Amino acid sequence: MSDLSQTSLFTRRHALQSMSAGFGYMAFAGLATNASGRQPATTSPGNPLAPKKPHFPGKAKRVIFACMRGGPSHVDTFDYKPQLAKNNGKTISGRKLMESPWKFKPHGKSGLPISELFPHLAGHADKLCLLNGMYGDVPAHPQAFVQLHTGSFQFVRPSVGSWVLYGLGTENENLPGFISLSPPARVGGAQNYGSAFLPALYQGTALGALGRPIKDASVRNLFNPRLTRDLQRRQIDFIQEMNRDLLAKHKVDNQIDGVIESYELAFRMQSAVPTVMDLDKESPEMKAKYGIGNAGTDDFGRQCLLARRLAESGVRFIEMSSGNWDQHNGLRKNLTKNCTGIDQPIAALLQDLEERGMLDETLVIWGGEFGRTPHVKKEDGRDHNHQGFSFWMAGGGIKGGQRYGATDENGIAAVENRVHFHDLHATILHQLGLDHEKLTYRYAGRDFRLTDVHGNVLKDILA
Repeated sequence: MSDLSQTSLFTRRHALQSMSAGFGYMAFAGLATNASGRQPATTSPGNPLAPKKPHFPGKAKRVIFACMRGGPSHVDTFDYKPQLAKNNGKTISGRKLMESPWKFKPHGKSGLPISELFPHLAGHADKLCLLNGMYGDVPAHPQAFVQLHTGSFQFVRPSVGSWVLYGLGTENENLPGFISLSPPARVGGAQNYGSAFLPALYQGTALGALGRPIKDASVRNLFNPRLTRDLQRRQIDFIQEMNRDLLAKHKVDNQIDGVIESYELAFRMQSAVPTVMDLDKESPEMKAKYGIGNAGTDDFGRQCLLARRLAESGVRFIEMSSGNWDQHNGLRKNLTKNCTGIDQPIAALLQDLEERGMLDETLVIWGGEFGRTPHVKKEDGRDHNHQGFSFWMAGGGIKGGQRYGATDENGIAAVENRVHFHDLHATILHQLGLDHEKLTYRYAGRDFRLTDVHGNVLKDILA
C-alpha cells in the first residue's frame, strides 16, 4: 500500500472514530470544535441554518435573556407588597413574615413600582413589563432551572434557544446562532443550551463559565500555529469529502450533518469571533456606561456589551448569566451585591439597544428559576418559592410600563393572571413570529414541541 493510501485510510478511520465518539472535542487542522456547542451559520441554499420565514410576521428578530441563577427575591425587587410590610412579624404556615428591607417607589410615566435596589433600571420603567404572576412546578434548583430552559424538569428536551434557532435559522454565516455567556456548569449544565433530539447543529455555544470572569473567556484552539489558512481549507475539504461520502451511505444522519457543519463554522469563526469579542473596539465612554472597569459591575457589564455586539452581528438567541441569588441568609448584604452588579449594565443595554434602533426588534428577558419566600426560617434570609415570583420583559413588541399578573398580598403564591414557563415560552416564540403549536419536530414516533401540550400566548402584554 502506498504512503498516500495509508494516510487516507488512517485519516478516514480517525474521522469515523471522531464521529462515533459522541461529539466531544474533535481536533483537525489545529482547530478544536465542540460539536455540542458549535452552530454552523450559513446562508447557502439548502442549509438547515439558513434564515427561515416565520409562521407570521414577528415583532422581534432576536432574544437576549438575562438569567439569574439561584432564584431572585421577587418581593424585594419587582413585586411591591405594601400589605407584607403591615403583616411583618406575623406567623403564617409556621413561619414569620418578613417585610422587604428596601423601599419601592413609582417610576416613569407609568408609575411602575420598582425597588430602590435598581436605581438605573428604574429609569427605564416605561419599557418594562413586570410579570408578577410567574410560577413553576418544582422548588429545587436543578429541576426548576432545566424547566426554565427546556420546558421540562423530567425529561431531556431541547432548550428554548435551540427551538428558536431551529425555527428561524441564523443571520450570520460566521457566528453561532445561539450563544450562552458564562453558563453555570451545574444545575443542568449543557442541557440548558443543548438541542436534545433536535439535530446537533441547533445546540448552543457556551462562552466562558459562571464563576469565571467573562473577560478571560475564549474559544479554544481557534488558531492553527502550523498551517496557513489555505492549507487548513484544503485539509478540511479532504475531511469533508469523506464525511459526505459517509453521509451518502447513511442517507440521513443528524450526527454526521452536525460534524460537517461544525467543521465549516469553526473555520469561519477564526476571523469572526475575535472581532466580535474584542471590546477594545468600543469607546472608553461606552465601556464606562456599561460599568466595565468597576469591580462590582465589570463582569456582567462585559456580558451585556458582548450581548449587544452579538445581537448586532446577527446572533439569534443570546443568554447572559448571573449567579449566587440563592440567599437563605445574608439577604441584605448579598442581594444588594447581586442587584448592584447587574443594575447599571442591563440599564445600559436597554438604552444602547434603543439608541441604535434595535430594541423594538430585540426581546429582552430577565428572571431566574423561581423566587423567594416572604415568610422566613432565618432572620436575614429567604427560601425557595416556585409558587409565585417575577420576571420582566422589554422590547420586541412588548407593552412597557405595566404589571401583569399578581401574587397574593404577601407575595407567597401567584393568584392573578398566572404565568407558567410554558406560557413564557409560547410568548417568546410568538414575538419571533413562531406558533408554539406548529413549531414541532418528529422524534420517537410523535411530534414534540417546546411547550409540550401546554402554553398560552400572553396577548394582554403585547404592544
